[in-house]
Amino acid sequence: MLMEIGSHRSDKPGGRIRQKNEQIIIAAAEAEFAANGFKGATMNNIAVKAGLPKSNIHYYFKNKLQLYIEVLINIIDLWDNALNELDADSEPAAALREYIAAKMRFSREYPLASRVFAKEILSGAPRMKQYFSDEYREWFQRKTEVFSKWAQQGKIDDIEPAHIVFLLWSSTQHYADFEVQIAAALGKKSLSKKDFEEATEVLTKVIIRGIGYQG
Repeated sequence: MLMEIGSHRSDKPGGRIRQKNEQIIIAAAEAEFAANGFKGATMNNIAVKAGLPKSNIHYYFKNKLQLYIEVLINIIDLWDNALNELDADSEPAAALREYIAAKMRFSREYPLASRVFAKEILSGAPRMKQYFSDEYREWFQRKTEVFSKWAQQGKIDDIEPAHIVFLLWSSTQHYADFEVQIAAALGKKSLSKKDFEEATEVLTKVIIRGIGYQG
């Protein structure tokens, strides 16, 4: 999907130095894209943020689009892999608790990448058309089937599973994308690890009870 439109991962052999430099560049790119969007971001600014010569940036990433796609790939892979762990054979409460905790951890550890994704979606996802393909829809349907099977087993209420997933996505990513608003409401400059832990506990209880879990 996204790999088809710019990822460099299979182009060159790996190595510790390469991986370290890529991580530095991607972190700098997250900050640049989150602040200025795709159009406003520049490779020069990314190089400055990374503390590396611009030529080094182009050595690892051919152009801005490829680097932008890599930032999106990293966060989407984390999100998708967490959702892939949901299994119809698992108890809903335990599985959802683990998933919500993982998504909230990603929001705390990778807030800039989440905001880059949000900016892309809000702009109409012009660089993600291939990602939102039939394959994506098939993957999503497989994930919602987990909730349908739980309902069939009498473990949760028989409610539209797609909207459960949308609720999980939006509620957890909200703490990354709208951290400034949340912190302001709480009278803080930024959210602490404890804030995320408290939010995780609240979301877990509300969602598990909201879907009518029968444990």
